[in-house]
Amino acid sequence: MKHNHNHDNAHSAGPQLMPVRFEFTHPTATTICVAGTFNQLKLEAKTLHSTGGGRWWKETALVPGTYEYCLVVDGQWMPDPQARETVPNPFGGRNSVLKVAGLPEASFPAAADKAVSQRTSK
Repeated sequence: MKHNHNHDNAHSAGPQLMPVRFEFTHPTATTICVAGTFNQLKLEAKTLHSTGGGRWWKETALVPGTYEYCLVVDGQWMPDPQARETVPNPFGGRNSVLKVAGLPEASFPAAADKAVSQRTSK
């Protein structure tokens, strides 16, 4: 068992990862990924899991900050319809904006009016 010898309980110098959960509903999708500036737009890095009934989810951890992302539904890139903010992308489309707060409670769905990290589509 390792002991914390840092008795002043200061945080480590590295960036703190915050939990983030993506959710999306699409009744006919067979594959959904999330591609963004947090994963260098690599689709295979963030494949959502199906829970049946067209519901999909992915949990991950990100360093606090602002990110752009798109959902990729069966190969079709699209902004998250529930994102509060979008920005133009270089391809003539829109990217969703994800703001990850530095406090864990601000990164959960219950904090919907704060920097939101969960997006849900119906």
